[in-house]
Amino acid sequence: MTAHANNSANGSKTALVVGASGITGSALVDQLSRDGWEVLALSRRATTSENVRGIAADLRDRASLRAALAAEHPTHVFFTAWQRQATEVENIAVNGAMVRDLLAALAHAPLEHVALVTGLKHYLGPFEAYAAGKMPDTPFREEAARLDTPNFYYAQEDELFAAAALQGFTWSVHRSHTVIGHAVGNAMNMGLTIAVQATLAKHLGLPFVFPGSAAQWNGLTDMTDAGVLAEQMVWASTEPAGRDEAFNIVNGDVFRWRWMWPRLADLLGVPADQVVGFAGEARPLEMQMAEHVQHWPAIAAEYGLIESDISRLASWWHTDADLGREMEVVTDMGKSRAAGFLSFRRTDQAFADLFDRYRADRLIP
Repeated sequence: MTAHANNSANGSKTALVVGASGITGSALVDQLSRDGWEVLALSRRATTSENVRGIAADLRDRASLRAALAAEHPTHVFFTAWQRQATEVENIAVNGAMVRDLLAALAHAPLEHVALVTGLKHYLGPFEAYAAGKMPDTPFREEAARLDTPNFYYAQEDELFAAAALQGFTWSVHRSHTVIGHAVGNAMNMGLTIAVQATLAKHLGLPFVFPGSAAQWNGLTDMTDAGVLAEQMVWASTEPAGRDEAFNIVNGDVFRWRWMWPRLADLLGVPADQVVGFAGEARPLEMQMAEHVQHWPAIAAEYGLIESDISRLASWWHTDADLGREMEVVTDMGKSRAAGFLSFRRTDQAFADLFDRYRADRLIP
């Protein structure tokens, strides 16, 4: 604990962002850089920029982590990475080990706080048992008991708690809903997926079809902007009220997709007569788009876009999973509001700003 106290006394803060190239990691790097932190950005392929030093390491290789982090002394860790496996048993083994090995490789560091991102599958269940058993009632609240089913989020939490007890740092867990933010090559990217769907619809004259369920079309829901998630993680890492707590994190507004879908179409320039809502059954994007993805390289060439590989832009399966839910998914934010975290974001504006960034980066026309 002496190292922690000394570090706090001299005021220096060094953040290690794990999964720095992802949606949440990118937003954290931006937030921490603006706030004047020294930022270490860990990813498989290190990228260094102004005020940010990249560190290359393989999270599934303990030797790689030990070598990459041996000379680093972060005070705070923001863990945003995961790797999807074929079964939940494998998800638990792989993703739990990544948290355990990363923190073990920092046993020498003066860690003060570690923040971990998980999500609403904490309440809904993992992919292979999604909403299959008894779930807590909505809106989801942090005090709900864990589900009686294996879940890699629980494994990650348990590794975090064990390391905190051993190494003497405080922790926070951040349970987000669907996160929208800026990243390429991400396995869960609804914002860019919908933007690519709209681009194909405009270019090929296709209907812009809502892919999900009646429950999602008509029911209330919410989302998480990556910037708001980053703000909460930094807040919890630096404020006493955030220590050793789990927090839900969503934008703070609620909406129905029947309201949002035509607004997204308008933001993306899809003509109103091409916009199609729910019509009797879900129409998953994996099926809708299968015969049309072949046209993306030509579209990218025509508009001078920087990414011709549509698989790096659109995660059809994950958007289908989110929008295909057969139940209401709404999240309570009372705990962190009462603790002092008051950031708010309108979700339609978050989408608008995100689409503007995609255009500026020449990811969509």
